[in-house]
Amino acid sequence: DANSIYDIPTVVHEEGLDSYIIKHLNLEAGDVDWSHWESVLKAVHEPLAEVTVALVGKYVDLPDAYLSVTEALRAGGFAEQVKVNIKWVASDLCETEEGAREHLSGVDAICVPGGFGIRGLEGKLGALKFSRENGIPTLGLCLGLQCMVIEYARNVVGLEGASSTEFEPDTKYPVIATMAEQVEILASGDMGHTMRLGLFDAALTPGSVVAEAYGKTLVKERHRHRYEVNNSFRDQLSAAGLNFSGLSPNGDLVEFVELPKDVHPYYVSTQAHPEFLSRPTKAHPLFHGLIKAALAGRLFGDKAE
Repeated sequence: DANSIYDIPTVVHEEGLDSYIIKHLNLEAGDVDWSHWESVLKAVHEPLAEVTVALVGKYVDLPDAYLSVTEALRAGGFAEQVKVNIKWVASDLCETEEGAREHLSGVDAICVPGGFGIRGLEGKLGALKFSRENGIPTLGLCLGLQCMVIEYARNVVGLEGASSTEFEPDTKYPVIATMAEQVEILASGDMGHTMRLGLFDAALTPGSVVAEAYGKTLVKERHRHRYEVNNSFRDQLSAAGLNFSGLSPNGDLVEFVELPKDVHPYYVSTQAHPEFLSRPTKAHPLFHGLIKAALAGRLFGDKAE
């Protein structure tokens, strides 16, 4: 009967269940510092403001498919004592400019999460085009980064039909492609052992949006993907204003993409899954950054209508 799932730890503590379990199992435990959790509860029950984040995906009919992402967004709000409302937007609805405007106008921020397969791709591209052109704070995750690159290649660089070899193996402009070391393996028809899976380092560009968000220039993030930004197009995209602000330590793989602050308030994506490192008491820097930008836009800016 708790008002919020975040109330449950304190309810358990107040009823003595935690002490009972520790005693019953003969465990050693010191006193608990509840100050961080109390800050979470204050944000839950006494928010200073509210923001609405559109989550643009293809599994929105099953919200639990994005549970880690929505909880990371909410944790970003806790860090600012802000309530985050999620607006579920099926990516297919944003394929046209009119559709994107209808479903995304008025939101404070947009998140494009990961996924596999071509269904919903064009809608994600439409959502990103709308957010880029209208200055709506945006965070892309995994496939979200790849979509950010594809959209920019098509609509800013002018590479008509640019795509990923995952979806269009014969595309004229494969701005997203299989990682170089996996090409021969995949050509043999073996899909095993071709995924970049696990925790990897990334080196961030000093002074970049992501470096400022993290507060450092070397970070670790969890990955699960097979495709990457095609290095053959990096110079062309960079020359057109898209910043590859985080790379693998050897410089071979793109880990973070962004637009500079003087171009867009927060247009950031990562090839990783930062939602897995978020905690209610410790918001992930990228999600925290998104919510701060959303809050700033609500307080001081004009949202697209």
